[in-house]
Amino acid sequence: MKLTDIRDNAGATHAKKRRGRGIGSGLGKTGGRGHKGQASRSGVAVANFEGGQMPIYRRLPRRGFKNPNRADYVGVNLDQIQGAIDAERIDAKASITAEVLKEAGIIRQVRDGIRLLGRGELTAKIDITVAGATKTAVAAVEKAGGKLTATVVKSEKSDSAE
Repeated sequence: MKLTDIRDNAGATHAKKRRGRGIGSGLGKTGGRGHKGQASRSGVAVANFEGGQMPIYRRLPRRGFKNPNRADYVGVNLDQIQGAIDAERIDAKASITAEVLKEAGIIRQVRDGIRLLGRGELTAKIDITVAGATKTAVAAVEKAGGKLTATVVKSEKSDSAE
């Protein structure tokens, strides 16, 4: 084989559409832009412009509130942890923390902490430290004979608010 023999696979590349190059191209004359008007001219792409009428995003009222101080937890399911243990990316005998989960590739960043979620089954006995966990996740870890430590404990006030 020579460098001159190297080609793309058949059908791997597509020819560029040549607009405005005659009637035979199928995109001649107006080039697929219709007739006249602002949209037929070049350099026109006014986002959210509705021809002068009040735009929808200004007609509708603003609702809600986004709390800038809200904690942003990363959710990790039991089946993800069990899969990593089965693939030997996590040592089940060692204590599992956010850093261990990051090194194993289960999470990309820790943010404000890890919240353990209850999807899947856990067969390994693990000792895990997370910011919080669902009731089903806590039950599954205890059922497998493991230990779960939650670093962020919800106050009584926040429980009644939910």
